[in-house]
Amino acid sequence: MNSKTIEKRFDVIRTILAVIIALLIALAVIVIVSDDPMNALYNFLIGPVTNARRFANVIELSIPLMFCGLAVSIMFAADQSNMASEGAFYVSCAVTSVIAVLWELPAFLHVIVCLAAGTITGIIIMCIPAVLKAKWQANELVSSLMLNYICLYMGNYIIRTRVLDTSLGITTSLGFKETASLPNLIPGTRLHLGLLFVILAVILCYIMMYHTGLGYAIRTIGQNKNFAKYAGMGVGGVVLLTQVMGGALAGFGGATEMIGMYNRFQYQGLPQYGFDGMLIAIMAKYNPALVPVAAIFLAYIRTGADIMNRTSDVPYEIISVIQSAIIMLVVAKMFLNNLKHKQIVKYSKMQMEKKEAS
Repeated sequence: MNSKTIEKRFDVIRTILAVIIALLIALAVIVIVSDDPMNALYNFLIGPVTNARRFANVIELSIPLMFCGLAVSIMFAADQSNMASEGAFYVSCAVTSVIAVLWELPAFLHVIVCLAAGTITGIIIMCIPAVLKAKWQANELVSSLMLNYICLYMGNYIIRTRVLDTSLGITTSLGFKETASLPNLIPGTRLHLGLLFVILAVILCYIMMYHTGLGYAIRTIGQNKNFAKYAGMGVGGVVLLTQVMGGALAGFGGATEMIGMYNRFQYQGLPQYGFDGMLIAIMAKYNPALVPVAAIFLAYIRTGADIMNRTSDVPYEIISVIQSAIIMLVVAKMFLNNLKHKQIVKYSKMQMEKKEAS
């Protein structure tokens, strides 16, 4: 064990403690506001596993969360504050919907074209903040956040001008062609083929990040960009490639969600999956192998909160309390910092004593 190992261990401990503290805060709020706290707590904590369909809902919800978590993890690992994954996801859903409604193609080919179109759309959207920064030094954090709202209206415009179902009076598309649909994996649920796609994406992203030269370059740039430059790494090219990969994952996730879960476009606003991807990436420490754990956890508490909201007097917004507490505690640099420092000092003293004894 060395100081680096100690730091990694405390990062894991800090994340776990942040989740536990956030849950305890939420439980305290539930006890205070509910007239029947035991019933509310039961539905929140146990409700998602009381039957197979509810647990399937957890996995269904985790699929887009995993795609967006992977997208953000790759970009954040390279120290790129591009937050356009929400917009990339949304516009990809809209473009996919147009193809699913208007195009006449054989079943297998129709699905492939929908997924490809969503992926390309995601790449285009995600690269916009990168180009703005490269050309005019625009702050990618600000430009990507603002871009999400441009994407909201862009997506709505695409639906309203191309495939709007005027009989419903809201921003909803006409029904998708039957050929533009991902097959279900388990009858009686909406668990679709996208689950296998995202599992494959997790495996490929992990291999890329920790077993290839590109992954090493991404992590090195994220830790010390100047060192990466002096080491001869093509920083600009690697950074741009992370935006492309992030956009591809978010766009593919949007297309998968649209033709896997729905038979028409029916979002009335940004679905927040891209923003949730940031929380998942932070919880996973930008490690693709941990993204499914963080995504399933978030999907679980959201499903539990939805069940609790329908069966008790506690509002669904309790999830906002949990998410906010997790973010504050995980990103707080001083949380457990003193304990980590003591452990590093203790380890250093032990090493010195061993050297003196030998």
